[in-house]
Amino acid sequence: MQSTIELKYADDSKQVAEIVRKTIQTIYPKYYPTGAVQFFLNLHCEEHIKKAMTEEQVYFAIVKGTIIGTGSIRKNEICRLFILPQYQKKGYGSRLMDCLEEIVFKNHKTIHIAASFPAERLYLKRGYKIISYEKIETEDGDFLCYHIMEKSRDYD
Repeated sequence: MQSTIELKYADDSKQVAEIVRKTIQTIYPKYYPTGAVQFFLNLHCEEHIKKAMTEEQVYFAIVKGTIIGTGSIRKNEICRLFILPQYQKKGYGSRLMDCLEEIVFKNHKTIHIAASFPAERLYLKRGYKIISYEKIETEDGDFLCYHIMEKSRDYD
């Protein structure tokens, strides 16, 4: 039997940043060039997370008292969803998405998400559709490519 995920409002930007940093440094080099990985690290630095915590609902994902990841909600967008590498491929990302989607769908008919390559398959399996392709050139000339995805509520 899989453990239940508990959501708790994140109150420590340093701890959120550490989860994000560890995950990006471990997983993203398998999918992105060095410049794109550094772009992600800069985008999700502690300073930016601290600011986001004033504008977003930022959560820790907790299993049996251990923080295993983080996820955020900004209006109808799920963002900054990261499961620590040692807890990946155990269903926790899907269960965290279940929790976050439930929150968003209480007030919105659609959810948007900017999908990194490592997570895109998960979102497709959950019924998200690609609505646009985006590309950012990083400072050193590498490209960061990703999709904006959307999922609609099945009911009104």
